[in-house]
Amino acid sequence: MSLPDAGAAPVDEMSRVITLGRGRQSFSCPAIMGVLNVTPDSFSDGGRYDRPDQAVNHALRLCEDGADIIDIGGESTRPGAGDVSWEQELDRVIPIIEAVVSRADVSVSIDTSKPRVMREAVAAGAGLINDVYALRASDALETARELDTVVCLMHMRGTPRAMQTNPSYDDVVSEVRAFLEERVQACLDAGIPRENLIVDPGFGFGKTLDHNLSLLRGLQSLSELDLPVLAGFSRKSFVGKITGSGIDDRVFGSVAFALAAVREGVSIVRVHDVKATSDALKVWRAVYG
Repeated sequence: MSLPDAGAAPVDEMSRVITLGRGRQSFSCPAIMGVLNVTPDSFSDGGRYDRPDQAVNHALRLCEDGADIIDIGGESTRPGAGDVSWEQELDRVIPIIEAVVSRADVSVSIDTSKPRVMREAVAAGAGLINDVYALRASDALETARELDTVVCLMHMRGTPRAMQTNPSYDDVVSEVRAFLEERVQACLDAGIPRENLIVDPGFGFGKTLDHNLSLLRGLQSLSELDLPVLAGFSRKSFVGKITGSGIDDRVFGSVAFALAAVREGVSIVRVHDVKATSDALKVWRAVYG
């Protein structure tokens, strides 16, 4: 899975299609996943959309701006984040999922690691489970198999609370790939069909700036898994380390990372700034087909 170098002819990857959800909505890659955190403590937008009306209006705005998927999360996974009960998570996300699927023609993703939340979210209309723990929680594999929905398996070193405490790797690219290969095989062994799987190398999750850059440069190695790859760079601290910008001023750096990832064959980019990313990808498609 690779995209053209500057001046090269377009390749078939640009027309790859991913299908999600009970309605089996399809879209061509690269696709945009818009972030909607309905939490008080997420690193970038915590507290901005924790009221249902604010959250739904923002989701609709993301759709207008060009989002193909809305990723709804009710528990922060920022470094140092605390735990949230499944009851509290459900209270936060289910009304938003129901409202979004009833008002917009968009795929909805649930950002969770809890099987109970997975079940309720899919019943409410979510078509993708985005799990930073890659279905390692108790009963998560069985739940994903029973729900028969698309799952994104992400790599994370450690847990959100401590993942950025001196992360180390001998070879970050090969270790991330090996982890994702193991989780894909665990899913297949559990009876989850391969066409229901997406992988995410987990930029910023238990990785230093150098790790993230090495991982980006080595994304082609994940193509051998023959699965769609999702990547999220948006507004993360390593973007700020390069640009010297605060969280709210990382739009341009985040878009640059997204385009770099698309160049390396990523199928889905997970972003806060959907309009800026959408415009950049429109230019990309116009140039490369």
